[in-house]
Amino acid sequence: MIDHTTLITYILIVLGFVFIPGPATLVTMARAASSGTRVGIATGAGIAAGDLIHTSMAIAGLSAIIATSALLFSIVKYAGAAFLIYLGIRAMLDRAPIELNGAPAIGAGRAFRQAVLTEVLNPKTALFFLAFLPQFVRPEHGSTALQLATLGAVFVLLGLLSTIVFAVGAGRLGNLLRRHPAVVKWQGKVVGTIYCAVGARLALQER
Repeated sequence: MIDHTTLITYILIVLGFVFIPGPATLVTMARAASSGTRVGIATGAGIAAGDLIHTSMAIAGLSAIIATSALLFSIVKYAGAAFLIYLGIRAMLDRAPIELNGAPAIGAGRAFRQAVLTEVLNPKTALFFLAFLPQFVRPEHGSTALQLATLGAVFVLLGLLSTIVFAVGAGRLGNLLRRHPAVVKWQGKVVGTIYCAVGARLALQER
């Protein structure tokens, strides 16, 4: 098993990662602000589920294939970017992304599924797990696979905690802003722009 010193060091580093706003945080906050806290939390849970899949891939060695195959990396990267941009364009074209009474424009289940797909189609996440997790594995402490699984689970749980915190904050802010018709009119465009920007960033990233 992982010794306590290594685990504590790992947790502190991961806390720094997950509480610095990144693409996943922006997507979660956008969902929470436009469709409510519940949908934001569902988005965060979907991202966490996607990270669990990436952890499994890292353990199975599938992430290594993405790391060594330029073609496969590009296919996954552009698929993920295209999906995010698609979501962004839909949000911008939607004339009424949210009703004045606060009814969410998207259900929690749909938000969860979209978040899972978005995270799974992010090759940078796959490479991150492949490169980061092994730094804290000590073969002399037992099963490498078990250590990787433990580290991945800790990362996912802390990441979920951070997205819930951001979702609650953004959801409360969104509830306040949605009382104003002008905000309702423009929030879909703002949310769509965030999605498109995150998608463009993913498409332009190098290996």
